[in-house]
Amino acid sequence: MSKSYVLDACALIAFLRDESGAEAVMNTLRCAEAGKISLYMNRLNLLEVYYDAFRVDGKHKADEEQRLIQKLPIIIRAELSDGVFLEAGRMKASYKISLADAIAAAEASSLGAILITADHEFDTVEKKEKIVFKWIR
Repeated sequence: MSKSYVLDACALIAFLRDESGAEAVMNTLRCAEAGKISLYMNRLNLLEVYYDAFRVDGKHKADEEQRLIQKLPIIIRAELSDGVFLEAGRMKASYKISLADAIAAAEASSLGAILITADHEFDTVEKKEKIVFKWIR
């Protein structure tokens, strides 16, 4: 069985904008394309990517990015399972993290996956939870 990874929105944004950490995300995408790993992202975290592009560059760019993302080897988890729902609620209540970050962390936890991120809002989570993080910068 291949390793599983979960992408946080900031990691995907870094890739799309060719920011620091983009190469690490690109390497992860290549591994997913080759079938060496499974790469997941919750649809609510994908919403963060969309609204960030919309806010910065407008609707056309946001829509264009979404079409590109659909071609990437990312398994989009459109549902919010009961387990992820409850775990995200617990994490949101326990740590000073955004709701979307709580969902990304809960997805990683429920899948036994590594969470790919650049968001140091997760620093306290990393110290206290059993989630493994892959920091891209």
